[in-house]
Amino acid sequence: MGLISGMLMGVVVGVAIMAGWSRVMQQRSRKRVAKAADIKALGSLGRDDLKKLCGDNFPEWISFPQYEQVKWLNKHLSKLWPFVSQAATAVVKESVEPLLDDYRPPGIKSLKFNKFSLGNVSPKIEGIRIQNLQPGQIIMDIDFRWGGDPSIILAVDARVASLPIQLKDLQVFTVVRVVFQLSEEIPCISAVVIALLAEAFLTLPVFFYEPKIQYTLKAVGGSLTAIPGLSDMIDDTVNSIVNDMLQWPHRLVVPLGVNVDTSELELKPEGRLSVTVVKATSLKNKELIGKSDPYVTLYVRPMFKVKTKVIGNNLNPEWNETFELIVEDKETQSVILEVYDEDNLQQDKRLGVAKLAVSNIQPETPSEITLKLMQSLDSLKIKDYGDRGSLHLKVMYHPFTKEEQLEALESEKKAIEERKRLKEAGVIGSTMDALGGAASLVGSGVGFVGTGVAGGVGFVGSGLGAGAGLVGSGIGAVGSGLGKAGKFMGRTVTGHLGMSRKSSSSSTAPQPDQASA
Repeated sequence: MGLISGMLMGVVVGVAIMAGWSRVMQQRSRKRVAKAADIKALGSLGRDDLKKLCGDNFPEWISFPQYEQVKWLNKHLSKLWPFVSQAATAVVKESVEPLLDDYRPPGIKSLKFNKFSLGNVSPKIEGIRIQNLQPGQIIMDIDFRWGGDPSIILAVDARVASLPIQLKDLQVFTVVRVVFQLSEEIPCISAVVIALLAEAFLTLPVFFYEPKIQYTLKAVGGSLTAIPGLSDMIDDTVNSIVNDMLQWPHRLVVPLGVNVDTSELELKPEGRLSVTVVKATSLKNKELIGKSDPYVTLYVRPMFKVKTKVIGNNLNPEWNETFELIVEDKETQSVILEVYDEDNLQQDKRLGVAKLAVSNIQPETPSEITLKLMQSLDSLKIKDYGDRGSLHLKVMYHPFTKEEQLEALESEKKAIEERKRLKEAGVIGSTMDALGGAASLVGSGVGFVGTGVAGGVGFVGSGLGAGAGLVGSGIGAVGSGLGKAGKFMGRTVTGHLGMSRKSSSSSTAPQPDQASA
């Protein structure tokens, strides 16, 4: 009897324990499901939604990473880099060297690679973000960092000296945007677009970051002071190539098939910006004797740089010259205006620079704007925060119609071809030379045919201040043996040479009637 009752009691207790355990497990399961649903709902909320829910108790340490880490990719990249570096060295050198020649500043006659190697340190990819902003496209943003050990030596041939320059401590920080255009045929990608994202703006749902390329210049077997302003000239060349070729909205379009239509991926003109350079006030004097001889260069793209006439011996010059510049992306592009002091004996000195975002200009609305001149647009390079004067402008933006857009696109292509032809003819030193006066019609890309082309060599030669009179004035200045004062003496003692230069320039430039003839 005791045995049976003990067995029954054991069965009852065992069933009770199993039933209780099962009930507890079911409750835990329901809680986990409910918690997973809550986490999923919270995961779909944004920062603003969480702030509304949490109020003042929202923890600041909560972050929303936009980029996914790819440590596995960096491991493979470090193993592949010796082979990638060797293969890419020849491709990069072959692609970049012609650009150095096209974008070299006027003070340098030749700029080529003497030695080029990407080194042994592989880049690092901090993260990748995938987006689908448009149907039929996949957009990949790559957070790219490279503190490499490349061996790069530039052969610089300037007007005053020739010197090999080594680029050391190269560091690259940028976000590379790769756009894949999808297709229904193998390999399912018809074209690839590559660009470096530009500086941040808030009008779109994504942020853009300005690419940073930092390096140190060292003269091999000499001193950088042998060529005055060489560091600034090389910096300007590098920035111009990046801004004009790779920085968004500019891009490289690579078709991956035969007869691939990439017209929708190409960058197209959006509008025309009319800029009237009215005057400058309180410019900083760079001359030891007399006053500076200021002029203004302006551009949206460095390839289409234009300039005003030179106002001699004046720190409050008035130009009242109007230029028309093509805008290809109103939300991201800006007008860069640089004020220089002309110097017939050495490199022109920059008096100041200013920047005007096109997005701040209302369409079809004339505006008067005053910009403060700065030493540099890069805050890290500003050493002098003193007053450099102001630049007064009148601007108006005109959005293109479809017909105007196609016309401007063709005119822009012809303008590039004409600049290359003038460079080959020896009329301009590089395609980056700023064209002045009526020659700005070439740089604007609008109204090009009929005036800019027919002007020919003499037309652009006048815009660049060329001619025998200029050479004679320079010889007279050097012959005086007074260094910088020679410029002042060349203007006063040998004033008749300067007059001959002006008369030569005015007689060289053809009138519109002559050009059309």
